[in-house]
Amino acid sequence: MRLGVLDVGSNTVHLLVVDAHPGARPLPAHSHKADLRLAQLLDPAGAIGTDGVDRLVATVREAMEAAEDKGVEEVLPFATSAVREASNADEVLARVRDETGVDLKVLSGEEEAKLTFLAVRRWFGWSAGKLLVLDIGGGSLEIAYGIDEEPDAAVSLPLGAGRLTAAWFRQDPPDPSDVKALRRHARAQIARTVGEFSRFGSPDHVVATSKTFKQLARLAGAARSAEGLYVQRELKRKSLEDWVPQLAAMSEQERAELPGVSDGRAGQLLAGALVAEGAMDLFGVETLEICPWALREGVILRRLDHLPAS
Repeated sequence: MRLGVLDVGSNTVHLLVVDAHPGARPLPAHSHKADLRLAQLLDPAGAIGTDGVDRLVATVREAMEAAEDKGVEEVLPFATSAVREASNADEVLARVRDETGVDLKVLSGEEEAKLTFLAVRRWFGWSAGKLLVLDIGGGSLEIAYGIDEEPDAAVSLPLGAGRLTAAWFRQDPPDPSDVKALRRHARAQIARTVGEFSRFGSPDHVVATSKTFKQLARLAGAARSAEGLYVQRELKRKSLEDWVPQLAAMSEQERAELPGVSDGRAGQLLAGALVAEGAMDLFGVETLEICPWALREGVILRRLDHLPAS
């Protein structure tokens, strides 16, 4: 069957269309995305403003039209931290439902971490052993650990690259004191969770997903996306530590000119790099592997698990 997953994230609204059936690998058929940056559209009261909601409704409507055009049989719509944490979340969800017919399921941070972990486990297989999975989104950082398809521990922290950029950086390039303050803040948040994971022992593989990690790996010399999904990509902590001060000294436009960095993500790359560096350091990770599958694939795989075998 042809499935669509509609991901209303903190950075983008992304429709991913796949051809799939139980027991088989989902094959991407179409991608439709729009940069909304909802995490950066919250007003001082924590609400998504009228303009932001209008844009969200229009974008969801366009995505559903694209899904219909591509012959999608079922759309799995969900929202993550930007909507989840908005003070007017109920009103936002009601408007989307009333004006588009789409009933967005709001995932908890723990659900995000678990579904991303499922996708990584399926990608690497059982032979990968114990996995530690890191995922930096626009609004949150998810961390999960385990040896099965259900992680033994899963947490979500408010350390998304978009959220932190909007909250901590007031000029471009950012003031060095603001960079240091964010570094301290991110590490303090991550450090509180380390003990919860360390009691399970050392992982056999540390894996990262998300656009932030992919772009950081590309900067550090990993293969371009054009070289395909199956090329192994890694990010070494030493390379990341070398890049962080360089990113901090650059303007957003200068970052956008770096290999593999998109215009839409250049502004928040430094915040993402600070979180990535902090996580790798505090968890004692020298090298991590990049997984092309993440939350959207996890949602699809979970749905396929509940379909009857043909």
